[in-house]
Amino acid sequence: MDVNKLNKTEWQAGISLASVYVLRMLGLFMVIPVLAVAALEYPDYSPLWVGLAVGGYGLTQAICQIPMGLLSDSWGRKPVIYIGLILFALGSLIAGLADSMWLLTIGRIMQGSGAIAAAVMALASDATRESQRTKIMALIGISIGFSFYLALLLGPIVAASLGLSGIFLMTAILAILCVPLVHFGVQLPENLQASGDSLPKTKSLWSLYKHHHLWRLNLSVLVIHMLVTCFFVQVPVQLINMSVPLSEHWIVYTIVLSVSVLALIVMINLSDKLPVSTSASIALLCLAVSFVILLTNANNWTGIVIAGIFFFAGFNFLEAKMPSMVSAICPPGQKGSAMGLYASHQFFGAFLGGLVSGLLNSFFSPQYTFIMCLVVIFLLSLTMKGLANIERIKRVTLMLGDTGVTMNTNASILNELRGLAGVKEALIDDIDDAIYLKVDAKLFDIEQAKQIIKH
Repeated sequence: MDVNKLNKTEWQAGISLASVYVLRMLGLFMVIPVLAVAALEYPDYSPLWVGLAVGGYGLTQAICQIPMGLLSDSWGRKPVIYIGLILFALGSLIAGLADSMWLLTIGRIMQGSGAIAAAVMALASDATRESQRTKIMALIGISIGFSFYLALLLGPIVAASLGLSGIFLMTAILAILCVPLVHFGVQLPENLQASGDSLPKTKSLWSLYKHHHLWRLNLSVLVIHMLVTCFFVQVPVQLINMSVPLSEHWIVYTIVLSVSVLALIVMINLSDKLPVSTSASIALLCLAVSFVILLTNANNWTGIVIAGIFFFAGFNFLEAKMPSMVSAICPPGQKGSAMGLYASHQFFGAFLGGLVSGLLNSFFSPQYTFIMCLVVIFLLSLTMKGLANIERIKRVTLMLGDTGVTMNTNASILNELRGLAGVKEALIDDIDDAIYLKVDAKLFDIEQAKQIIKH
């Protein structure tokens, strides 16, 4: 077997789990570009209910993200994923059959309780060799971005044909289809060596929460997801007010997403030559320009398209860049905890965006929401200036197994590993029976590290 290539079982697991993400995220996101418009048909419609319905899933996603990941350690990955998918399907069913905004919102909140992201990532880690995990994680990451784009385009089309309830009922079916994908598509090796770096650890959460760089990234992802929710609470309604029917909104989003992807490529290339804080500031500037255009050209079709391009250029860049920054900054062996906190802030931002925009729309005109977004972007830009340059590093996990490493040899092994060329940080975790390293890939020799832990 070629250790540098994915084997058949790993390909099957990767494609199955990526498909689970696509199907689940499609159901979660297809309603975002249409809900603010379709909600007008409910008898208890109000701007606040719209905001809560759009962002409601984020509240329970934020609350359940880490606990569900921890449960998968004791109950098993697949059982927790099945439970999450069933909760998600039930929430979709409630929302699909709802005849009021409050029941629709309850359905959205229940959808969010099926928070299986950590368990899915851990299962992907369990099903693959350490040398191939990066490829599987990249495949899943691409599927998440793809599903978001696809949902924005399909949402208006499906809603025009089947209505909002049709989207939710379709979502319930897609969630159930994910169960056999996980059950039959992911086969775990007999000599399973799970990566303890992929799941949250309660003992490290508080130190990570206070980390002088990580809190800035957590706050950043909270804000940008608050902004994207605000965007979709306002823009679909503005398009309707301009006599653009819901069935044609996909045309606007196709133009916006196509051009913004090209802008994203340019920004990623530029970011390789710029300090982290500078490239982040450029992305925030794009977001600010977007809301300035919406503030001054609210009833102009061209203005909305240009605003959307600027918004998604900045949003896509930060969404793609920040997870790798979190991974690079967090201490070795604590990636699962850091990403769990990051995801919780991400989803809470979606909820906060729905709540705040709903409240503002209840008492003021939409322009006040755009002004609030501009103020928040300005404050965030000050926060992100505190980010130091982040080195381009690689994370390496070495499983100890039967190497004979004991508590008495930990200190000497750590000292030797830290003395190797390219090693930035090293940690031995006796519970996970693993060594976690952060290294400069150009200088680090993994064979030397393996020799150290074997002798």
